[in-house]
Amino acid sequence: MTDKRMLILIAGPYRSGTDGDPRAMAVNLARLEAAAWPVFAAGHLPVIGEWIALPVLRSAGAGPTDALADQVLYPTAHRLLARCDAVLRLPGESVGADQDVALARRRGLPVYHDVAQIPAFDRQGAA
Repeated sequence: MTDKRMLILIAGPYRSGTDGDPRAMAVNLARLEAAAWPVFAAGHLPVIGEWIALPVLRSAGAGPTDALADQVLYPTAHRLLARCDAVLRLPGESVGADQDVALARRRGLPVYHDVAQIPAFDRQGAA
C-alpha cells in the first residue's frame, strides 16, 4: 500500500516487431491499454506515450511509420517521464521501452514488471 497516487507510464512494444503493419501496431497498443485498467483500479493514473504521440504525429500529417515518428514517439515518453512517478514495463522487445526504463532508473523511479507489483493506493490513509 502507498499513501501517494502515482502517474505510471506503461511501456512496452508498439512498433517493435511489426514491420510497420498497422494491425500489428494496433494489437500492441491494445496490449499496452489492457494494463491501464489494473493500474487505475489500484488507485493510480496510467499513461501511455502513444496516447499523446500519435495525435501529435497526426497533427503534423505523419504516422507511426514516417520518418518524423522517431522525433515524436521517444521524446514524448521521455517528456512524460519527467512527470511520472513510476514505469510499468510490459514484456516484449522494445528499444523505446528499454530507453524508458533506463531513464526512469536514472531518475530513481520504480520500475514494475507486473501490475501485481504496483502498490495499491491506500484510500484509508490518504488525506
